[in-house]
Amino acid sequence: MKRNETKTMSTEAEHEKAVLVLVSFDTKRSIEMDLAELKSLAEAIELETVGIITQNRHKPDGAYLIGSGKLEEIRVMIEETGATVVIFDNELVGSKISNLQKELNVRVIDRSMLILDIFALRAKSNEGKLQAELAQLKYSLPRLTSLQGTEGRFGGGVGMRGPGETKIELSRRVIEKKIYDKEKELEKLKENRDIVRSKRVLSAKKSVAIVGYTNSGKSTLMNLITKADILAKDMLFATLDTTTRSVWLEQNKEILLVDTVGFVSKLPHEFIDAFSATLEESVHSDILLHIIDASNSLYKEQEEIVLKVLANLGIKNTPIIKVYNKMDKVPNFERKQAKDTVYISALKNEGIDELKQKIIELI
Repeated sequence: MKRNETKTMSTEAEHEKAVLVLVSFDTKRSIEMDLAELKSLAEAIELETVGIITQNRHKPDGAYLIGSGKLEEIRVMIEETGATVVIFDNELVGSKISNLQKELNVRVIDRSMLILDIFALRAKSNEGKLQAELAQLKYSLPRLTSLQGTEGRFGGGVGMRGPGETKIELSRRVIEKKIYDKEKELEKLKENRDIVRSKRVLSAKKSVAIVGYTNSGKSTLMNLITKADILAKDMLFATLDTTTRSVWLEQNKEILLVDTVGFVSKLPHEFIDAFSATLEESVHSDILLHIIDASNSLYKEQEEIVLKVLANLGIKNTPIIKVYNKMDKVPNFERKQAKDTVYISALKNEGIDELKQKIIELI
């Protein structure tokens, strides 16, 4: 494919099959959760999972991360299923990507590259596209050797797509210049955001940010309360762009409700850096609504991940209302009475009045 040629990646991805690989070096971490999430990430970009390979190791293999026996299993699985891409849940350095692609003769990407691909395809606003491209550029810089030369060998498709469905330029000089330019553009947008935020403070309106694990129902709740008409789909990272709406809770009680991008485990630090302006909406909010998917069997682990991300963002003293969502799917869910907790079904419009009352009490 020529460098400037574009393709409709979603159509191409429909025909791609993926083998998922997870190498565990931490016996305490939930392999079940990591694999389920990796599969959901693949589905979010319309990849069909045709096989899963796992291995427990004390330390990574120097050349391939995974052992030689498991590497052969992957090769056989590719031949039997016709897989066109192998996705590692582990982060891969450039040399390992090169070694694996030479051995397997298919495209090899890692979890971070998959997440960045999703963001490149889903970003709609100018700021979202800038952030997605900046994250990709920063991720690709130390991996140029492994990425160069693979386009002609493996075609287009999954793995470091550019925003707007174009391939990124694989030149160190060009990438460094683009990183500088994108950071300057985002800094200007951040300055504009700061001005808007200062006006909000003067207006005396309280800001309430909706945070939570991706696919927990944040956008559905936002649509219900504000009629914002945000895309709400049962997939990871269905929406990326921050949305802010004024909401009247009752007479003389008006707030600004902010929908933020969903969190996920093991977020690449390039994502955190590039999306810092968007994530600041959570940092500067007066109240946080932590939306938790009560129907997910791993909701406790997801809840902890979100809290860790918030802590890493420097959020310590902001009041948080825990909102257990999708209660229509788990009618027998244990409901503990607590002043900072509410149980709702955003889809069925249940528990919303109680949630609004909790917000009123805090403001």
